[in-house]
Amino acid sequence: MTTDIRKVTVLGTGVLGAQIAFQSAYSGFDVTAYDIDDALGKAQKRFGELAATYAAEVSGAADGRAEATAAAVRLTSDLADAVRDADLVVEAVPEVLDLKRDTYTKLGELAPEKTIFATNSSTLLPSDLKDSTGRPDRFLALHFANQVWKFNTAEVMGTAETDPAVFDRVVDFAAAIGMVPIPIRKEKAGYVLNSLLVPLLRAAGELAAGGYATPEDVDKVWQIATGAPLGPFRIYDVIGLATPYNILSHGDEQAQHIAAWLKENYIDAGKLGLATGEGFYRYTDGK
Repeated sequence: MTTDIRKVTVLGTGVLGAQIAFQSAYSGFDVTAYDIDDALGKAQKRFGELAATYAAEVSGAADGRAEATAAAVRLTSDLADAVRDADLVVEAVPEVLDLKRDTYTKLGELAPEKTIFATNSSTLLPSDLKDSTGRPDRFLALHFANQVWKFNTAEVMGTAETDPAVFDRVVDFAAAIGMVPIPIRKEKAGYVLNSLLVPLLRAAGELAAGGYATPEDVDKVWQIATGAPLGPFRIYDVIGLATPYNILSHGDEQAQHIAAWLKENYIDAGKLGLATGEGFYRYTDGK
């Protein structure tokens, strides 16, 4: 698949932001990753870890290509520098509405007129953010699943104001970086993936936080009864506990109860999931 998008900037170098940047660079795009100064050291470490993962798990990546990709991603904490010539900006900052809106307000003032903005938000609708961008016709959602090299869907969802030609260009870009594009025909909170996944994770959280069953037994039931390769608490660990916590802490009373349980028992203890080596489970070399 060909695309006229060549220069890509990813805002945010957390678990998924780093993966989007790495996969784009691995696919031959000119990639800049932006974050605050304090996060850039962790970002460099993440890219090194992704290089090792790709070398081990992705066909053709063990010939030095993965290591070269890690070195090719340009890191900066200067937003103006990051977006000065971008064709596409993919925003992957934390799931906090005011933070995202503030980011787009700044971005709209700094990015060239040609630049397309795409949010990777898991739960917010693009219409929640479009007025902050200053360019609603060139703004939409581009949502990735965690572990993009393996679970390679890319859900594309615009608003009523998104230019159809821009929508098609982003679909083409997603295919060009090895994703399977899933066009969402109208706005839907949670897209396809999270419309199915979030209720599952919440139900699992209610069972464990309520003391009905341990996370391990919840996973065991789900895997045995459905044949799924992972249970919901293994999925929590893959996602990282910070994102579910941010979502749940802004929900109803039951959701806030689950968020408090996550914080007290796991997050405050540094157990943030696979990326930190421990969440609901302990991991060695990512396993």
